[in-house]
Amino acid sequence: MEEKYKQKDSDIVKVVLFGPESTGKTTLSEQLARYYNTVWVPEYAREYLQNKWNNERKTCEPEDLLPIAEGQMRLENDLVTKATDVLICDTDLLETKVYSEAYYLGSCDPVLERYALQNTYDIYFLTYIDVPWEADDLRDKPNHREEMFKHFENTLVKYNRNFVLLKGGKKERLQKAVKHIDKILKEKRDSR
Repeated sequence: MEEKYKQKDSDIVKVVLFGPESTGKTTLSEQLARYYNTVWVPEYAREYLQNKWNNERKTCEPEDLLPIAEGQMRLENDLVTKATDVLICDTDLLETKVYSEAYYLGSCDPVLERYALQNTYDIYFLTYIDVPWEADDLRDKPNHREEMFKHFENTLVKYNRNFVLLKGGKKERLQKAVKHIDKILKEKRDSR
């Protein structure tokens, strides 16, 4: 049953945009997908939680995290078959784990944690909090951006993930991300 949280094997470059809410992850995901003429995996939690909010006026609860993880991996595993050389992921299960720990007193469902740590990506782009906060129905920590950023950064360090910090405007972030993705693509081609 837990297979639904596992990644499909693939030899394409997998990129994750990682960081607190309202830090430009979706914008950059779209830019990178256009640049590499590929697909990007949206954040399933947004759709899931927006529907919950619209129907019940309730926010995320611990029991929502496994359905969110399942939906995220279903999207990723479907879209990896449609990607070109690169798959851009607006989030991953490690990000869901960070939110679980930040919102629910340091706890994380063991199944979510196992797959958050087991699934692998070539590079994470950690998005900094230097973009303006944009409020919506789901975003709720405008005064905790620095604290949340540190939690995301510490998680990448703790689990020894390959990551690059992205700061600045859209153009600067895109250029820096492309430089690092191109390097990984070249290394993969050269090793064949």
